[in-house]
Amino acid sequence: MSAPVSDSIPAPASATALPEGVREGNEKLVALTTDAGVKVASLIAREKQGDLLRIAITGGGCNGLSYKMKFVPEPRRGDILVRTAGAAVVVDPKTALYLKGTQLDYSNKMVGGGFKFSNPNAKASCSCGESFSV
Repeated sequence: MSAPVSDSIPAPASATALPEGVREGNEKLVALTTDAGVKVASLIAREKQGDLLRIAITGGGCNGLSYKMKFVPEPRRGDILVRTAGAAVVVDPKTALYLKGTQLDYSNKMVGGGFKFSNPNAKASCSCGESFSV
């Protein structure tokens, strides 16, 4: 796994630079590795759905909770914005409770590649890495 990279997106001068109702978070909530940051940047350019990666946790999957990721053009009121590895990640407050301390890595290996979550809050996770339980 690659190590997390410190913020490479300039931080706003103050909290007022953020949209109303959006808080600035840090890599203690979620951190992308260098490889994950590079892949997110390339997907943002290709998909053209928005410049923010939204990570959410929903009910479902073989262990009860599953990770969801999508690109969005702007954060929602109440979101937490984390700048990590050259990417801007948004997380809703409920997801933040389950995500705290998580690292997101990316591997381009033919077998077992893709995005991988390392979540210290997960008591169990499935072999595909897409669902977990707490």
